[in-house]
Amino acid sequence: MNDTPATEAALPAQALPAAPAAVTGSGERRDYRPGYEIVAERILEYIAEERLSAGDRLPTEIDLAKTLNTSRAVVREAVKILSALGRVRAHKGRGLFVADDEGMLITSRWGGFFRPVDIDHVLMLFEFRRVQEMAASSLAATRATPSELRAVEVAIGQCRYGFAHGEVDVFNQADEDFHAAVAAAAHNAFLVSAVRDARRLQRQSSAIGIHDTFGENTGAAVEEHEAIYRAIRDGRPEEAAQFTAAHLDRTLEDYRREIQRRLFG
Repeated sequence: MNDTPATEAALPAQALPAAPAAVTGSGERRDYRPGYEIVAERILEYIAEERLSAGDRLPTEIDLAKTLNTSRAVVREAVKILSALGRVRAHKGRGLFVADDEGMLITSRWGGFFRPVDIDHVLMLFEFRRVQEMAASSLAATRATPSELRAVEVAIGQCRYGFAHGEVDVFNQADEDFHAAVAAAAHNAFLVSAVRDARRLQRQSSAIGIHDTFGENTGAAVEEHEAIYRAIRDGRPEEAAQFTAAHLDRTLEDYRREIQRRLFG
């Protein structure tokens, strides 16, 4: 990390792009993206384009607001999101900096170019996840111990509970636990790291572009988890991989539909 105070970086003079809007049946135009999402994306673009490293200083909230032609309140909300994602850090009395925590290190390792609301990047991420998690579930079907199988089973139970009771946070955490437990059961540290890091990037897309709500196919996700678990438990590696691929493909389609809904209503 570079702790030496530096001259504040300046964003290229570029106005905040207008959010794409949809037209409803009544002819009324409706923005589909809040301004803070667009600002958050623009800040990430700047970090990538300028090849900033952990500890590098960013413009102040005031300067960002002026450059992006928006309000300081919107910039502040964008910074809150990016801070929660581990991409920036606000130091009182010192300013904004590229973060140096695990989140930033991971995203740097997998490519600082990643833009959470760029659909092409999300597609590439899903493609990457598909390869890694198919391999992990296949290996888990031949290597999982009883305690590891139990961890997968418990995660599925929590997913069911969260969905049945409308508790999104419970479901999301259980979903993380499920995929992490399957990766751990593969007994391959590199796969564990790859799955964890790719899912961290996926959470950034969800936090910035897709809000945390249950989708119409959340119930299907629970059943897909169950199918993957049974294939692993019964020692059927090919089926475990196939069920995993189907699960991720369906998840991607849900993501596509949500983007479509927000674009066109």
